[in-house]
Amino acid sequence: MRPNVNEVKNVAVIGAGVIGGGWVAHFLRQGMNVTVWDPDPEAESKLRERLETAVWPKLERLGLKEGASMDNLSFAPTLAEAVVNAEFIQENTPERLPIKIDTYKQIDAACPKDSIIASSTSGYLMTEMAVEVQHPERCVVAHPFNPPYLMPLVEVVAGKDTTDEAHDWAVDFYKSTGKQPLKLKKEVPGFVADRIMEAVWREILHMIDNDMASVYEIDAAVRYGPGIRWALMGPLTVLHLGGGEGGMAHLIHQFGPSLKAPWTFLEAPELTDELANKVIDGCDEVTDGRSIRDLEEERDDLLIRMIEMLDNSELWHVGNK
Repeated sequence: MRPNVNEVKNVAVIGAGVIGGGWVAHFLRQGMNVTVWDPDPEAESKLRERLETAVWPKLERLGLKEGASMDNLSFAPTLAEAVVNAEFIQENTPERLPIKIDTYKQIDAACPKDSIIASSTSGYLMTEMAVEVQHPERCVVAHPFNPPYLMPLVEVVAGKDTTDEAHDWAVDFYKSTGKQPLKLKKEVPGFVADRIMEAVWREILHMIDNDMASVYEIDAAVRYGPGIRWALMGPLTVLHLGGGEGGMAHLIHQFGPSLKAPWTFLEAPELTDELANKVIDGCDEVTDGRSIRDLEEERDDLLIRMIEMLDNSELWHVGNK
């Protein structure tokens, strides 16, 4: 029988890279026992070093649940051994559909029959991945955002064979761990947030390719403009306020015709070597030679401060009660 979401103690994480390792940290913070499997022989040493030096101090700053400890982390020699006693499994294998299909088949065959199996995929549908499992009814997509140990959003999507009970259980489980789960009613490639980000990414590439704006100008435009507002309220609420007393109705009536204005290229440009180098060189210039670890430290500090502030906001919790 599936446990109450507040009583889950044994979690398995398959794949311990950037996303998988972030999930490990998140579950450890909840006081859970986390068993990991990763084919990389150096995965354990890399993850333990990262947890100890870069991640755990931040989680201590946010607050640890009772029983939370890095001592609750263990690595299994095989995938089957990692999931054999798991009440919940978070899969984080590479974004290759054949790998996802095979991994799901292995997990499904080895884990307890009531365990939920969630995938961190950023684009594949569960209906595409669960084609060789015996129990597709307990499989969901649970798409996180980097870093998973801090970013609250997780998009929880059912496949065509996923039961409502399993879908609801997964949403409630993530909520119980402090996440802001978004229960999506329909399978859509890329889900919600990535589709929005991909649209922005396409426009960025066009502007750089046509020398309309530099990497610095684009980053500054978002960081000091819509980025701040979107974090506080979301783009549609921001636009609703932009309509004044008439709200969104007035905004659509007044600015609707501008949808036909040439403000978007829509189609992605060809990613030539020249364009790629423009983006890469621009990022190197903006970050001024700072290491990824140094940039992550600054990002995480800012995220923690933002999360602490938003935690007291009414709008932050609307729709998630």
